[in-house]
Amino acid sequence: MTPDRRTVLAGLAAGPALAASGLAFAQQLPRIATGTPQAPVEIGFDPEPKGLLDKETIELWPEGRVPGSAGVSVTRKILQRGSPERNDRAVMHVTRPILEVFRPARPNGAAVVILPGGGYVRLAIDKEGAGGGLRMAAAGATAFVLNYRLPGDGWAAGYDAPLQDVQRAVRLVRAQAAEFGVDPARIGVMGFSAGGHLAAASLTRFDDAVYEPLDALDQTSARPDFACLGYAVMAIGPRPGQFQGPLNAAAQPLTERVRAGLAPTFILHAADDRTVPVANSLSMFQALKAADVPVEMHIYQEGGHGFGFSLPPEAPASHWPDAFEAWARKAGIFG
Repeated sequence: MTPDRRTVLAGLAAGPALAASGLAFAQQLPRIATGTPQAPVEIGFDPEPKGLLDKETIELWPEGRVPGSAGVSVTRKILQRGSPERNDRAVMHVTRPILEVFRPARPNGAAVVILPGGGYVRLAIDKEGAGGGLRMAAAGATAFVLNYRLPGDGWAAGYDAPLQDVQRAVRLVRAQAAEFGVDPARIGVMGFSAGGHLAAASLTRFDDAVYEPLDALDQTSARPDFACLGYAVMAIGPRPGQFQGPLNAAAQPLTERVRAGLAPTFILHAADDRTVPVANSLSMFQALKAADVPVEMHIYQEGGHGFGFSLPPEAPASHWPDAFEAWARKAGIFG
């Protein structure tokens, strides 16, 4: 039985108590309309890993060598949530993980691997994926939107399957940094909601051996050089009988994995988020601060959950990408 988004997020740890979207984003991917959402409509099966905006794509794993794939029989599917004008598509049942590449007109040498959310059930590849790719490219960073595997699809590694993908993605970008025109010491991760949990796992568990090395690429470090955690879940609670794979270390709050020497981190959240309470971000901020890890946090009074890069410009929380960019420039990440 595949869990729904609220079921997955219900087990999160309680813990202690930018978007000026950019001209390119506004032109290519209009913001999601407000109003009552319509039921998702299936718009196609797509077993081939094609880019969803006709973007350059890279397959993450050698053909036939995706870890733990024995017995996985799902087919990749794309859902349109609401009218096509909403630009709010979702991908389900990823079997061949890909990176969608967004190259900037004026590269600043930074790279960011973007991890859309969706409760580990689907991937919000527009408002938290392509929207981020366009916005980061407008800021000069080379962006890679990761279509990662979802744990309910029967992967042997369970919740470590998406971590396998993000570790491999960081290694791939670092190993091919010269080809992409990026600095191998300025490669970060950015994630939202469940994708934020995955980004936090990449930050704190980068040195966990979650899969057997396949090739020389896997000798490259998976450590991100910076992280952006958007309304991120900090732990996934066990739900007996609900998941088709083990929770692995995902059941441990990621705040407990924080230690000195982790990458500088930017955190954003809305105080009125009813899906992932802001206590998650507050607890991570406190843990990073206690470990002397450079961290900046922005909490907005309003914004709800899942806004990504979709808020109208009059919403204060829409300006978080500007705050992130300013932070990244001051830290030397964006040059």
